[in-house]
Amino acid sequence: MPWPEPITLRGRHAILEPLSRAHHEAMTEAAKDGELWKLWYTGVPSPEKMFAEIERRIELQAKGSMLPFAVLDTDGVAVGMTTYMNIDAVHKHVEIGSTWYAQRVQRTALNTECKLMLMTHAFETLDCIAVEFRTSYLNQQSRRAIERLGAKLDGVLRNHQRHSDGSLRDTCAYSVIQSEWPTVKSHLTFQLTRLRRNRM
Repeated sequence: MPWPEPITLRGRHAILEPLSRAHHEAMTEAAKDGELWKLWYTGVPSPEKMFAEIERRIELQAKGSMLPFAVLDTDGVAVGMTTYMNIDAVHKHVEIGSTWYAQRVQRTALNTECKLMLMTHAFETLDCIAVEFRTSYLNQQSRRAIERLGAKLDGVLRNHQRHSDGSLRDTCAYSVIQSEWPTVKSHLTFQLTRLRRNRM
């Protein structure tokens, strides 16, 4: 059996379900919200490349290196993607990454809840020893979002890979380790409570 197995995770603000080809049309519309593919330091697929990106993620799932999710809002509309990636089944270590959201749901409770659901599943069901996050050194918005989760910077991988435009990328590697998880979980739960109150 694959590790981790495909699963649907449900919260109050979001649903994470296994990514499939059926999500193609909605994902294309989600990417158009904010024209996210134009951010050169990210890897969000353009509308004409969306189907190929879904296929790529499904193929990596078949190889055991990725478990991709479609992110749905409370109306069941796809608003982005996220994944468990760089899966290490032997040492029980995953990275949460290749994440993007339609502009309308950025900086909302949806992202916080998605990370809470993914980390809860990773630490409490999969018994992971660590969960990692990586982003471009220049992606300040992503770095701040990761740090708000409670993840700590492990280091900067210089000339780690290339951005979508071919320029060299320094990658910031963050992680939450197993012993930190109870505190991080309390922090994220509190943040969600605050976000709910602010929207009332």
